[in-house]
Amino acid sequence: MIVTNLEKEYIKNIAILLTCYNRINQTLRCLESLLQVSVPQNHRIEVFLVDDNSPDATGKIVKDTYPQVNVIYGDGELYWNRGMILAWKTAAQKLDYDFYLWLNDDVILVKETLNIFLDDLQKSGKEAAIIAGACKSSTNKVSYSGYLKKNGKKKLIPTGAPQQCDYFNGNVVLIPSSIFKKVGFLDPLFHHAQGDFDYGLRAKKEGFISYISSKYVGICELNKELPVWCNPNYSFITRWKHFKSPLGGRPKLNFAFNKRHNGLASAIFHYCTIHIRSILPILWKK
Repeated sequence: MIVTNLEKEYIKNIAILLTCYNRINQTLRCLESLLQVSVPQNHRIEVFLVDDNSPDATGKIVKDTYPQVNVIYGDGELYWNRGMILAWKTAAQKLDYDFYLWLNDDVILVKETLNIFLDDLQKSGKEAAIIAGACKSSTNKVSYSGYLKKNGKKKLIPTGAPQQCDYFNGNVVLIPSSIFKKVGFLDPLFHHAQGDFDYGLRAKKEGFISYISSKYVGICELNKELPVWCNPNYSFITRWKHFKSPLGGRPKLNFAFNKRHNGLASAIFHYCTIHIRSILPILWKK
């Protein structure tokens, strides 16, 4: 097929960004669903996946199974946020993409994912907006979505039209290039969590609006396990070790996040309560 110069001008490129660690079967299921997604006419996707030094050789197996995927290797200390930054920087260095799509490797995408995102972007009436994909569990309940600050942790549920949100889960998120060029990458201050919430709030401060998708774009099970750092079934020493880890309570990063977006008083309050919760988790369980 011969592509003319005129047709080339209308091709929009989408970089798909993933980071993974040591769950090859799940990663392969995600990629299988991604590569079955309908790509809209005059659009092209390219996949960038960071393997953060997985013992199960995730990167090698992915490359052997899907040679078209760009595999980048981490040092084992990146976690979600910094792994996504590495994938994003690698993509941005290769090409000035029109869109960047964050994707968690525990998401199974629906075939119309990209069409939903691009249609919602058009329906928003904005030249540039972030579209956060709503996901549901296998029980058809919302698992990951967007939030309004006034509603706390209540997840927005798709209604058939894009809905404004203040911040969002980073499981499946479409970022137009114009927003990326203004807001930049995820903040490397955060190791694992909070980078996605922070990005939405930073984008809002820059004048951009975020929406959740009009429909569910994928299936992603909600992790219902109580974190070790606040689980009374574990010893204090074990809880405290997890509390300080990138996958735990992250008190200093929680303080920085709250100070940035909610003010110093909120940061101090949550810094105190999160320590109390780790020391006396039984209070929350009651």
